[in-house]
Amino acid sequence: MFKNYFKIAFRNLIKNKVYSFINISGLAIGMAATILIGLWIADELNFNNHYKNKDSIAQIYQSQTTNGNISTGPSIPRPLEFALRENYKANFKHIVMASWEQSQYLKFGETNIYKTGNAMQKAAPDMLGLDIIAGLKNGLKEKNSIMLAESAASTLFGNETALGKVIKINNKDDLMVTAIYKDIPANNSFSEMKYIIPWKQYVTTQEWLKWSKDNWGNNSFQLFVQINENTSMDVVTSKISDVKKNADPELVQYNPQLFLFPMEKWHLRSDFENGIQSGGRIENVWLFGVIGLFILLLACINFVNLSTARSEKRATEVGIRKSIGSQRSQLVLQFLSESFLIVFISFIGALSLVLLFLNGFNHLASKSIIFPWANSQFWLISLLFVIITSILAGSYPALYLSAFNPVEVLKGTFKAGRYSALPRKVLVVTQFTVSVALIIGTLVVMNQIQFSKDRPVGYDKEGLIQIPVMSSEFIGKQDLLREQFIASGGAAEMAGTSGPMTNVWSNQSGFTWDGKSAGFQEDFAHTRVSYEFTETLGLKVVQGRGFSREFASDSNAVLINETAVKYMGLIDPIGKYIRDSDIENPNPPLKIVGVVEDMIIQSPYNPVKQALYIFDSYDNVAFYNLRLNPEKSTSENLTLIEGVFKRNFPNTPFDYQFVDEEYGAKFKSEERIASLASVFTALAIFISCLGLFGLASFVAEQRTKEIGVRKVLGASISQLWLLLSKDFITLVVIALLIASPLAYYIMKEWLQKFNYRTPVGWDVFAIACFGALIITLITVSFQAIKAATSNPVESLRTE
Repeated sequence: MFKNYFKIAFRNLIKNKVYSFINISGLAIGMAATILIGLWIADELNFNNHYKNKDSIAQIYQSQTTNGNISTGPSIPRPLEFALRENYKANFKHIVMASWEQSQYLKFGETNIYKTGNAMQKAAPDMLGLDIIAGLKNGLKEKNSIMLAESAASTLFGNETALGKVIKINNKDDLMVTAIYKDIPANNSFSEMKYIIPWKQYVTTQEWLKWSKDNWGNNSFQLFVQINENTSMDVVTSKISDVKKNADPELVQYNPQLFLFPMEKWHLRSDFENGIQSGGRIENVWLFGVIGLFILLLACINFVNLSTARSEKRATEVGIRKSIGSQRSQLVLQFLSESFLIVFISFIGALSLVLLFLNGFNHLASKSIIFPWANSQFWLISLLFVIITSILAGSYPALYLSAFNPVEVLKGTFKAGRYSALPRKVLVVTQFTVSVALIIGTLVVMNQIQFSKDRPVGYDKEGLIQIPVMSSEFIGKQDLLREQFIASGGAAEMAGTSGPMTNVWSNQSGFTWDGKSAGFQEDFAHTRVSYEFTETLGLKVVQGRGFSREFASDSNAVLINETAVKYMGLIDPIGKYIRDSDIENPNPPLKIVGVVEDMIIQSPYNPVKQALYIFDSYDNVAFYNLRLNPEKSTSENLTLIEGVFKRNFPNTPFDYQFVDEEYGAKFKSEERIASLASVFTALAIFISCLGLFGLASFVAEQRTKEIGVRKVLGASISQLWLLLSKDFITLVVIALLIASPLAYYIMKEWLQKFNYRTPVGWDVFAIACFGALIITLITVSFQAIKAATSNPVESLRTE
């Protein structure tokens, strides 16, 4: 029976080649897009699944209240480790302190590589389940040791044995390789960790860490834990939540609350708003899930429309089958079998498209997705996917066609009915409503990104590079380097900063000033900078002056930004003092010598934070910022600067970053989402147009004789074109009227999460509507003009 069904289905495909091609290609493209989206979603949902103990691993987060606003993040103080080990040890299998991810130079012989890694305590390899290829899992036990990822070891040592070899880190410390571990897969939080150094080595070689051991106010570290099997995240959180508040009475005013943030939430649910988890990348997962379903729906609509449109062609077949005893259930099964065959062929085509475009998709999405050939779960889901799509696409045509009255059909009196085309029209409207809504949504996202990009950054980021200060070799050479860089002609100016110009590395409180309100909880972005700071960055001084070598008193001077002036409630800030509120160990008061324009250093989507730029004579800077010579080309400037660098640091690789590129990286995530949305929107439009093309072809074929009669009676080509096109244009206009307010409401809600947001202007809707109408006219016009220019003699010959 089924063999017969499939044989008939195959014959129908061969007989109606154009419609078969439209059905199969539309479904194949829709299914390919859905599969790619499904693989992307699976990669997101399986993030960190590499870790066998994922369910018991967490990072310590804390929420703090400042002037009624709750901020949440993973930065914690160092004494917390000792408190947990002493009082709560029974709750944890592992407690691991860690630095922030840092990139450093690893050198062996003449080979020097720049890799990203962490400093961690010795339990880290066991907690993270590192796959040790060579050496011991307790490779962090000795202070002067290092564990390397397989790729880093291969680059450093080639085919030589790495174990026992001594490498130099940042051309400063000698560390022995004690273990090699397999590179952590791409979809993991620690995938960039190409080396691990012992926590002991980190805390003893970093001067600033020496006073952090007992300082509960210095939130400069990370702490990872693995809980014991006999407890839970919520139970442990309830026990440790007030540890920090109870340890230091001075912190009670900030109400610090500690909690365990499970590994399973790190990637997808990392956003917090006023102390409450408020989403994250999971929103993108839902977004693309919905887009995938819509694209598949559009492809299924094509199938339904073309199947029901050709119902009169199948009516005789249905009538004969019913007259010789076929049950309706048998007819339904036959048409569903046809649907399954079309969907199955489309699925094979979809797999081919996925394999063809997977590398490009990975590049666009910044992923490393591998096609899951050996994954039985994928093939099971694919089978269900084909069956469900077959039912979804074929059920309405099957029920519709099998309901024909055989007597009317065989008498020749069967007519599809006055309202038979109404469902098709509704489906066409649905298709274009979805397509236009996607167009509007994509345009709004792109406008928002561009709006944020166009926001004034407060300094001149073009032609500005930053060179990381990698070791103690740099200390004492700063002024000499500045003179040499400028003398070489490659740089116009240079200044040092304790953090990059594209991020805030330090936030500090504990300051007081005249006029400060009682109970006011201050919090400043804190950066140490050298002379020529404002000149190098092209930073506008709106009041007072920048730091100057002519004033010895600038050793205790500070610049503040415009937001800080408002934040502190200062009327005339120049000459005012900011003092250390630590009475026992006060630092010298800082004199405000200038107010600078607000700079966007953190997120370009958020307000600029109140900032202090404290003078430092290069002793505590982490970057040299160089303004390139505008009279020379960038490549020439970099060659001259590298020459000076190599003369002073012959054993250190010359590394630099363009500040404008680092700033541009802040938009990468949103741009990636916009690019993916654009591609899928284009596919949705293409699928809709494919269906429209098929329907236009069918309508033109159905009205061939009418067109012939009209031409004989004098109708022009433009009149015939309008006759065949107006119905489709009407449907698209209706779709535009539905899609526009719907998209406006959705995108208006989406924009609410941005402090600085683009207005949803009429131009977005004009572009979307005009584009949809033009695409529709082009699609329909091909068949309309073809029918209008055909020879009427051919169409009327049988009359």
